[in-house]
Amino acid sequence: MTHFFLLIIVSLLTCIGQVCQKQAVVYWQSDLPAKNSLAIKWLLIAIILLALGMLFWLKLLQILPLSIAYPMLSINFVIVTLIGQFIYQEKISIKHWIGVFIIMLGIVLLNI
Repeated sequence: MTHFFLLIIVSLLTCIGQVCQKQAVVYWQSDLPAKNSLAIKWLLIAIILLALGMLFWLKLLQILPLSIAYPMLSINFVIVTLIGQFIYQEKISIKHWIGVFIIMLGIVLLNI
């Protein structure tokens, strides 16, 4: 159970860190007068979250073999796809959703 909790923490930290990177790019490309400072703030938040995610990842690797832990981290594809669609209004194709479904199926199979 501990490994599942750690996996969720790692996934959330890394996904939110990646979203912060995206937000930094959004500000960087904007016409706002303070775009540079806003982009840097988002990048710093991203670095902190990704560093925390790495620390939890190292703890997870103490519990699970890499050959099990790494494929389970594929849940990030699902989370980031959902964030892209609902927060950034990105268009997701049916092929992409089929791929997400297959990833989810693979994660379930790994846990059986």
